[in-house]
Amino acid sequence: MKPALSICVYCGSRDGDAPAFAAAAAAVGRSIAERGWQLVYGGGRAGLMGRVANAALAAGGRVVGVIPRSLMEREVGHAGLSELHVVDTMHQRKRLMAERSDAFVALPGGIGTFEELFEVWTWRQLGYHDKPVGLLNAAGYYDALLGFLARTVSHGFVSAPQHALLQVHHDPAALLDAIGRLAPRATEPDDYRRI
Repeated sequence: MKPALSICVYCGSRDGDAPAFAAAAAAVGRSIAERGWQLVYGGGRAGLMGRVANAALAAGGRVVGVIPRSLMEREVGHAGLSELHVVDTMHQRKRLMAERSDAFVALPGGIGTFEELFEVWTWRQLGYHDKPVGLLNAAGYYDALLGFLARTVSHGFVSAPQHALLQVHHDPAALLDAIGRLAPRATEPDDYRRI
């Protein structure tokens, strides 16, 4: 049976320099599982990726990982997931993650996380999907980026409605509450919305 919602989480394959980042990742994974939702993520076992997956699994949640073969061969794939899909390319990885998800959430991370966040946000504003997109600003990690994004609106490159498509919270539970209210509900077990 398909969980009520599948949440795609983008985050770093490193822990970063603040314990708050690891705590936030664990809180997100645990909260997704406690809500009866499914975690979809990049399939890694290191850094925040491993922490969010391990917390969801420890709370009894279902976790789906998608990882390119090149990373799996470097032994960074998580062996204890509910499902682990090994694909050939990063494009296949991102597509399958998007297809298997009802919403997207970005945690602290590096350039891969930024790219994934901006891609699904762009797809959302272009109408390629109607799934909510969220950003967890754990320990103020994204403060400077959020300030810059406000400038894109004031300078006329991003409209206020486009900007408002990104749900931003400091608190994991508040972010997941907002995402849960906005996420489209699938009606059939295999009704994954295509991107």
